[in-house]
Formats: sequence, structure tokens, C-alpha cells
Amino acid sequence: MAASRTPASGPAQTVLAAKIARRYYIDGVSKSDIAAELGLSRFKVARALDRARSSGLVRIEFHYDGDIDLALSVELSSRLGLRRCLVVDSPEGDDAALRANLGRVAAGLLEEIVESDDVLGLSWSRTLLEMRSFLREMAPCAVVQLSGVLSRPDVDESSIDLVRDVARTAGGPAYYFYAPMLVPDAETAKSLRMQPEVARAMAKFDELTKAIVTVGAWMPGQSTVVDAISPEEYEEARAAGAVCEIAGMQLGADGSQINTPLSERVIGIDAGRLRQVPEIVVIAYGGEKVAAVIAAVRGHLMTTLITHGSLARALLAAA
Repeated sequence: MAASRTPASGPAQTVLAAKIARRYYIDGVSKSDIAAELGLSRFKVARALDRARSSGLVRIEFHYDGDIDLALSVELSSRLGLRRCLVVDSPEGDDAALRANLGRVAAGLLEEIVESDDVLGLSWSRTLLEMRSFLREMAPCAVVQLSGVLSRPDVDESSIDLVRDVARTAGGPAYYFYAPMLVPDAETAKSLRMQPEVARAMAKFDELTKAIVTVGAWMPGQSTVVDAISPEEYEEARAAGAVCEIAGMQLGADGSQINTPLSERVIGIDAGRLRQVPEIVVIAYGGEKVAAVIAAVRGHLMTTLITHGSLARALLAAA
């Protein structure tokens, strides 16, 4: 005996489902209007669309030829609870090439989201220097230096150069200062913060509407700050619970700022003021930075993450 077939799976219902799906997905007609056209209830239209999806009659695919892994980006942003994640599809064996690809995506994001009269804060890193080189045009905005200068022997340009160049592209004012990120003692740091150009830039911290920073793991080779301090200072902050570094500040695993004698010597934004910025874009790369990124998420110091495939997958496994 032939198997019975429900009316819902017959040819007439299949054609009807295809018609409804076409009107809805391709023509953009609302469910209510489709129901009125076909003399059906809105419930029957919705059920036909559900059957079309579940049976495979309708398949939704994303087709994108760019350098963003869309599926991984959507999954990661959902898992971390972020406004957006941009997972760059990039070869990962060459750090210089990876920084360039992350910088290019970051530049495209800034060109997209920066609006006139924004106040944009920038920390310093080699990735942000790469970002600067890809910027073509931005809405006029003020650009603010978030931390003092911390140089690397393999990089000639400082955070001052970065801020001035981005401000020049945007056609807005630049707020920068000639002061190191780390000074010898807390008294020197307090005195420097009172200097006119430093105070002028730091006064803009409360006006920031967007910021873009990079995240470092609190371990040698994974943070410019760690590489610039003594082993004793590194160990003191690590023993206090530091797992992450952003713009010179140290964060614990829960995202709270760690206060040590080292943190008193930092010239730059603190976690409390950075947390108040409506849009915080964080760039992170490297397999050692899972705990650091999660700390920044927990500390509400990130609304957007720009990263790459292997780190994104590691974050999904750890989150």
C-alpha cells in the first residue's frame, strides 16, 4: 500500500509555499499583505514560510567575496554579547601581514562608523599604524591621544604621529601630548598630568564618543608595556591578577583595573573613563590573548572586536 501523504506535502501546497516564499523573500512583501493577496490568514502564511525553510524548499545563503568571515563574525558577536565582531579571513603565519589585514578592516570600519562631531580616541600599536595607512577619508572629527608615548626599537613612529595623521585625514583637530606612557614614579606622573598640553588632551577623555585600542596579554612578547618594564614590575602586576593590558592599564580576569605602583606611573586613560565611551573598538591577534580579550569583554571595555580566525575560534571555545 502506498504511504499516505498529508495535504501539506502535496504539489499544490508546495507550489503555494514557493509562491509565498518568493513574495516574501524576493519581492519583500509583508506577511500581512501576502495573506490579503492570497486570501489566507497571516498564521497560514507564516507556517508556509516555516515549512519552506525546514523542508529545504527555501535555503538562505550568505555570499560575500570580501575578507571577513561572516559566519564566524556573527557567531562570535552573539557568544560574546558584543555589538559586532569582524573576523578577518587572513593568513596567520606572518604577523606583519596579519597586522596589515586587521588594520585595513579597522580603517574601513572607522570610515563607516565615524560621524561628524565625533571625538575619537586612539591608543598606539603597530596595528593602528597599519590602520592609519589604509584610511582614505573620514567624517570631520576630533582625534585624541589616549596614552603617552611608548616606543619600540623596530618602530619609528609614535602615538603622536598616529593621532596627527588620522586627524589630518579626518580634517579635525588633534589632541596630543609629548609625554611618555611610563614615567619613573607617581609624583612625576602627577606633575606631567598637570602640564597644559597633557591636561588639554586628557580633558577630552570625558567627551569621547568612539575609541579604538589594541589588547595585550600580560606576558612577555604579548604586550608592549610588559616588554618595557622590569621583570620585578611584571611579576608584581601578574601576582596581583593582571591578565590584560589596554593603553597601559592592567586588567584582571574579571575586567577590573589592577592598581599597582606601576599603574600609578602610567600617563593615559583609565578603565573607568574608557568604559564610558559609547563605541570601543578593540583589535586583538595572537593565540595567547584569549584571556585578555575575555577580560576586556567582562570589564565592558569593548563593543566591537576585530580579530582573526584562530583567535575567534579559541574565544568561542573558551566563552
